[in-house]
Amino acid sequence: MNSATPVRSTPNGQRVLHALLVLVALAAVLLAGHELPLQPTPSQVPATIAAPPPPPPAPPTPLDAAELSARIVPTIVTLTATSGALTTAGTGIVLSSDGLVLTNHHVVDGAADVDAIAMVDGALYDADVLGYDRFRDVAVLRLHGADGLPVAPLGRSAELRLNDAVTAIGNAEGRGVAVSAPGFVTGTDESVVARNSNDGSRNRLTGMIEVDADIRPGDSGGPLVDAFGNVVGISTAGNTGMRPDPTDASADVSVPIESYALPIDDAIAIADQVRSGVGTGTVHVGPTALLGVAVTDAGRTQDGAKVVAVGISSPAEQAEVVRGDVIVSWDGRPIRSQSDLTVEMTNRRPGDRVEIGWIDADGQRRTAVVVLAEGTP
Repeated sequence: MNSATPVRSTPNGQRVLHALLVLVALAAVLLAGHELPLQPTPSQVPATIAAPPPPPPAPPTPLDAAELSARIVPTIVTLTATSGALTTAGTGIVLSSDGLVLTNHHVVDGAADVDAIAMVDGALYDADVLGYDRFRDVAVLRLHGADGLPVAPLGRSAELRLNDAVTAIGNAEGRGVAVSAPGFVTGTDESVVARNSNDGSRNRLTGMIEVDADIRPGDSGGPLVDAFGNVVGISTAGNTGMRPDPTDASADVSVPIESYALPIDDAIAIADQVRSGVGTGTVHVGPTALLGVAVTDAGRTQDGAKVVAVGISSPAEQAEVVRGDVIVSWDGRPIRSQSDLTVEMTNRRPGDRVEIGWIDADGQRRTAVVVLAEGTP
């Protein structure tokens, strides 16, 4: 009778059995299409040395007066706008090397001709008005034949704070040379009623930068720059006062005691809309339509735009509108003020047909269809 003899495990037998099991497991993995990951030994792991963080960039250094002038003056033009015997001086900011220029609307308001002189080289250009927003006092011009003009460095007016140093640079007093007027920001988001020194018309401007820089007639449309030479505003209005003339003890001189600039962020948004070729809201693009009347508010007791002058051979004269009449409707929409009529005219073009309604001197309501002519900006 056979009997089974138990087999004793020995340490060597255990190691052999263990090795066989490992080989079987490894074969199973390889047959399944996988490889066992190889673990590096500690001596194979590369050492990692953390690099120190880069130092923070040095803050920009404010420019001195000479550096500001050298940076900005080549990027501006002096402007001369002519309407009959009336001449208006102003300043423009170069936005593109091929002669796109930003200025105030009141500089070119009513002008039949606009000339520009580039401060970089003294070259003279004829300028066309591409578009404007009379309510924000912005106009965009194109210089004929311009090429390679230096472009103004633009900043962010939204980043301005009270007491920031600023400098206005422009064609002060229309003398044809660039004059710098340093100062500080004394207010933001200010409102002011600006009066056009040419025709006495008034315009309420909002969201303005108030500064104590000595901005003068002729500076209008020129750059207001920050301490680093970036354009943050357009010089637009000054509130003049009197002070002794340091060169003549017996005389006083008129100087701005408060000045205002339109934020460059707002102005560039308008310029971009003009460049798009599509006028909306208060932004007009292209040739200006002409009705041929000068108007003011009718008064507290009556709505409408009161006619104070009528142009010879204008559409309004042909419709028999006369001085003293009150325009009260435009294509069926009510006209309650001078501003209403201006808004209606903003996005009209020469050749458009519109129906106007007015009250004559006898109190009679009259209407007529007129074809708008082409006028000045």
